[in-house]
Amino acid sequence: MQHIPNLLSLSRIASTLLIFMLVLINQHWAFLVATVFFVLASITDLLDGYLARRYHLVSSLGVFLDLTADKVFVSSILIALVQIGLVPAWIVVIIVAREFLVTGLRSMAAARGTVIAAGRWGKQKTFITLLAIGGILLAHGLGDPQLALFPTPILTSSPAAWSLSSLLHLLADVALLLATFWTIMSGVEYVLRALPLLQGKEDRLRA
Repeated sequence: MQHIPNLLSLSRIASTLLIFMLVLINQHWAFLVATVFFVLASITDLLDGYLARRYHLVSSLGVFLDLTADKVFVSSILIALVQIGLVPAWIVVIIVAREFLVTGLRSMAAARGTVIAAGRWGKQKTFITLLAIGGILLAHGLGDPQLALFPTPILTSSPAAWSLSSLLHLLADVALLLATFWTIMSGVEYVLRALPLLQGKEDRLRA
């Protein structure tokens, strides 16, 4: 039982490579398979967090693997989507830059014996980002979407364009924009929480 959360995190890292390659294949069947593995990997993220809290299976290695798996999972798949032209690079830059910022602040806090707790914006950001990525994968697995916001807005009043895949892809693009906004706000939230640390006032951070 002690090692189950770690194994789940490792499985998420392994599935990242598979999903990455499937996305680059850029075929409908590959997107459908990628969607299945993406959903399963996302479930392991919820499951290992639940098990760690429920049975107090928290360890330094477990925390490291969980955080690493999450960042590798989301960033790698987004980069693959950029490669095939489904997601603009500027969105991925914002998301990845936020991860570097948060990691740096957490490392600085840990070096001084303090902890910066995750805020509401960060937790919601993760959910919206996963929802957006899953929507894009499924939409392209179901067909060739003719409605999109990225990389160039494609909006049409043609009835033929309003297929299930097109509507799903459009909603996923909107969710990705929301995820980007939440990413920015969660970064601001972390910076505000870390201000006492940056100002050399660790006692206020502990409080």
